[in-house]
Amino acid sequence: MKFKYKAHRPDDDRITTGERDAVDKFALSREMRNDGLVLISAEPVSLMWKFDIEYLNELIVRIKLHDKVIFANNLSAMIGAGLTISRALGVLEKQTKNFKFKKVIQGLESDINSGKSFNESLSKFPDVFSPIFIAMVAAGEESGNLTKSLKIIGDQLEKSYNLRRKVRGALSYPAVVIAAMFFIGVVMMTYVVPNLVATFREFKVDLPIPTQIIMFTSDILVNYGSYVLVVAFIFTLILYKLLKTEKGGRFKNFVALHLPLIGNITREMNTAIIARTMSSLLASGVNMVRAISITESVAGNLYYKEVLREAQSGVEKGLTLSSFFEKNDNLFPVLAGELTEVGEETGQLVEMLENVANFYEGEVDAVTKDISTIIEPALMVFIGVAVGFFAVSIIQPIYSLTTAI
Repeated sequence: MKFKYKAHRPDDDRITTGERDAVDKFALSREMRNDGLVLISAEPVSLMWKFDIEYLNELIVRIKLHDKVIFANNLSAMIGAGLTISRALGVLEKQTKNFKFKKVIQGLESDINSGKSFNESLSKFPDVFSPIFIAMVAAGEESGNLTKSLKIIGDQLEKSYNLRRKVRGALSYPAVVIAAMFFIGVVMMTYVVPNLVATFREFKVDLPIPTQIIMFTSDILVNYGSYVLVVAFIFTLILYKLLKTEKGGRFKNFVALHLPLIGNITREMNTAIIARTMSSLLASGVNMVRAISITESVAGNLYYKEVLREAQSGVEKGLTLSSFFEKNDNLFPVLAGELTEVGEETGQLVEMLENVANFYEGEVDAVTKDISTIIEPALMVFIGVAVGFFAVSIIQPIYSLTTAI
């Protein structure tokens, strides 16, 4: 990308202007610094869309949780080995293949070189680094034990990544099968059924109700398919917007907590994430009230957010965290409250919260494995019923037609 820039030399106030190619502003600033210039401002020469691979990367590529796990673990290892943060970031920037993350690391390196603290640099990228990440780094810098904090962050992110991956993996199989069935059904209704319908109508065959339903659906898709797509798109968009509202989010969270099987997974998964987050923050030196506040800000379920908000206020007044877990046993399993209470009484809250997280992560792992064994036969029954209905709807009138002939 070409930039139009303004710059000056450190010992000269005269402004130099010109044009120069660079990946982005951070890279331009670094290149000009190597040439003895200080960048004042830079603007792209053209704001027109550039369909090159880097631009497409910026539009499409996301910074995944796994990228952050590698970042935290490798940074911890390099700082522990004696490298400065700036040099460690430089190494990570060269190793990182994710174009977006590379730009972020370049920005962090630039800020560190200009004298900012690491947590201040991270806070400039709130879409990449969560409040937990930033708070734990800040605590590590204050305590002089940044290596340990980064190691804890890496472990916490890795546990979270593995937990979410297992849940998504268990639920993705039925979603893919149902989507494939839906696609095949639409193709059959659009291309196969119309030919049979023409034959049935030509010979004036008496059609049973299942066949009439199939024909009616086929006629709608063939004659009004574009309208159906538009209506489906508008409905999906409206539903998406509604679910983004507070009431919609509350409804979505309520359903997730009360669906058979899914409800237990939701409770155990949220309990594990909250316990893991609290344990990591407290182990890094973050105080209890601040740890609850940060955990509340990253909790995904509104009902858990409300409990944590209430717990923060209560802990400030001298109440215990376990009392809020026990009071809300519809959200937190009894064992979570009991172990947290034991940790508070023995002064081993960090260890007990970690035990809670480990236990419920194991429970979720076991349940997600069981889901596959439960869902597979259920899907087979569902597919069999759907295929049977379609087959009977088509074969019955064909049989009537052959007997009439």
